[in-house]
Amino acid sequence: MANEEPVTPADNLVTTRHTMADGQAYTATTGTMVLREEAFTDGRSDGHRARAEVFVTAYTLDGADPLTRPVTFAFNGGPGSSSVWLHLGVLGPRRVVMGDAGSLLPPPYGLVDNAETLLTESDLVFIDPVSTGFSRAVEGEKPDAYHGFTGDVESVGEVIRLWTSRNERWMSPKFLAGESYGTLRAAALADHLQTRHGLYLNGLLLISSVLDFITGEFNPGNDLAYALYLPTYAAIAHHHGLHGDRPLADVLREAEDYASRDYPWALARGNRLTDRERAEAVSRVAALTGLSPDYVDRVDLRLEHQRFFTELLRSRRQTVGRLDGRFTGWDADGGGEIYDRDPSMSAIMGPYSAALNHYLRAELSYTNDLPYEILSGRVHPWSYKEFEGAHVHVTGKLAAAMRDNHHLRVHVACGYHDGATPYFAAEHTFAQLQIPRELAGNVEFKYYEAGHMMYVHEPSRLRQSADLAAFIRAALP
Repeated sequence: MANEEPVTPADNLVTTRHTMADGQAYTATTGTMVLREEAFTDGRSDGHRARAEVFVTAYTLDGADPLTRPVTFAFNGGPGSSSVWLHLGVLGPRRVVMGDAGSLLPPPYGLVDNAETLLTESDLVFIDPVSTGFSRAVEGEKPDAYHGFTGDVESVGEVIRLWTSRNERWMSPKFLAGESYGTLRAAALADHLQTRHGLYLNGLLLISSVLDFITGEFNPGNDLAYALYLPTYAAIAHHHGLHGDRPLADVLREAEDYASRDYPWALARGNRLTDRERAEAVSRVAALTGLSPDYVDRVDLRLEHQRFFTELLRSRRQTVGRLDGRFTGWDADGGGEIYDRDPSMSAIMGPYSAALNHYLRAELSYTNDLPYEILSGRVHPWSYKEFEGAHVHVTGKLAAAMRDNHHLRVHVACGYHDGATPYFAAEHTFAQLQIPRELAGNVEFKYYEAGHMMYVHEPSRLRQSADLAAFIRAALP
């Protein structure tokens, strides 16, 4: 029997029609788009070769004018995360119901209309980078080229260019929404899309922002991270009752003041501190973080974040979450230095996985027998070869994009209990942004009493939804 010819990869998109909670009709288009790359042999073009199939879900409001209707391209981070969190957590027309810290619902959880969906203000396109969701390299191709900073930015940028062109949306106002590593991707994309394709954006929605990795690197010789995490430690301690009845705002103000001045000074002084100065620093850090003075002294005033999450409630035999310090869990070893699992990740993985796998098949009519990679480890090791000899940062790219496009606006959403991308670190990063003073007003910050995925906290979800909608409206020409 003759060998069968390989199947040429082709777009596989399914279209369905729905109605929002407010009665407006919209169209959902979900499935894979083929990414192609022009190949050359001896300087001659071999045509455009298929390299990868990228999974997208797009929502467009029926009857809207594409010249005035905004479109927002959204993705999460990881690296290795699908877009499920923003999709079903806060932005999309349907959302997960899972409960919250201390009151989680049992499986199989729930999926309901999202009355606060951003679709009321903007069309939405959710993108799963290669090796996440249903996105894969095509048969015979290696995915490694997409598992790194530049390959990731270029491939996601190509999806955005293709979708914009095929749907005749070049004249639409355009936004990017990224969460966590997705904020770093979004900032880099703002510059890449402008310089490579001349595609200028109206705004960036940066949720749980991390644009400069040095702010979270607990390495010898880098004391910056210890100071920038201190207010988050104080917020988590406050949530768990270790600051009595003091208002959170008062605790944060004290922690921020100390982290801005006296704490960095004490860390920099090192063994030049007098006994009195060291004792004062130990006492202050312990009071702010809820840890014992003995522990603070033993770690030399330097509180590494994962050790903090394990130590804070050790007397209760509990750990606290990294993504969201409001969540608690139990480890098999109550004396361990690092927790076995992040209890906040354990809390959200099941609800979002169940909802997504049901939703795509039962409501969007898309079927695929591959596992939907919610959060994949297959992308690692992730390549940062572009930053060899330096820490990973994209502040320069964002600043360049803002200087070239002075209409570009940036929304930064922060959770006080986020131990992955602390709010004080985001403030520090944006304070170093090299833009003229007249562009400083293009950046806004919003804060929530929740964690990394602040929308799992219902009051925060409602406020955040309103804040995002207001940002889109304000950024329109």
